[in-house]
Amino acid sequence: MKSTMREMEKNSEISSAIEELSKVVIIKHGENHEFVLIPTKPFISLCYLLLQVLDKIGPTMVVLRQDLHHNIKRLEEMHESNPSMNSNLVEILESEAREGNARKRSSCSKAFLWLTRSLDFSLALLKTLAIDPEKNMEQVVEESYNIALKPWHGWISSAAFRVGLKLVPESKTFMDLLKTKDENCDTLKEKMKILVSLLVPFLDETHCILRLYNLDRLKST
Repeated sequence: MKSTMREMEKNSEISSAIEELSKVVIIKHGENHEFVLIPTKPFISLCYLLLQVLDKIGPTMVVLRQDLHHNIKRLEEMHESNPSMNSNLVEILESEAREGNARKRSSCSKAFLWLTRSLDFSLALLKTLAIDPEKNMEQVVEESYNIALKPWHGWISSAAFRVGLKLVPESKTFMDLLKTKDENCDTLKEKMKILVSLLVPFLDETHCILRLYNLDRLKST
């Protein structure tokens, strides 16, 4: 166990996210995809890694980070209350939809929705920097926010984002924070591209699931 922990500490958030995402494979059974599986625990781990990446952007992400942490904890508490029963996120969504609780503020369905949108933001950010790691970081963050989160945020969240936007680090500083001691920029870029290639199909599927349960158009209140 100790050796495993040491290995995890050596990994960057990007490397660890690739590893966790490989466990969050969406499994479908039946010709009409009657059964869909998104493992809850690996998804939670993936989101915690996202939280660590956002920490490196700094104060700009404080509102998003707080929401992200709150939504992760909601899924985590649900999973820990009955790990065997709540091992599949899609079954949790189905249960809440059946009981009429999916759109409630405290639902796991809404937590999953906003975590997916936060992953959308991360995808847009990493995709841009993997191609052009020297691009102005303020511009990268703003463009990613406009794509993934702004359409769904109210004016309070948008205003809070604007206030912190000037505090983002330079792109080189951010990339350096994502690297381990043994990594160079080219190695990190390749890992970011791998993570992006895994996130794209995964998020395509999660958005299909959100549409299935009529959650995809919900905005913050």
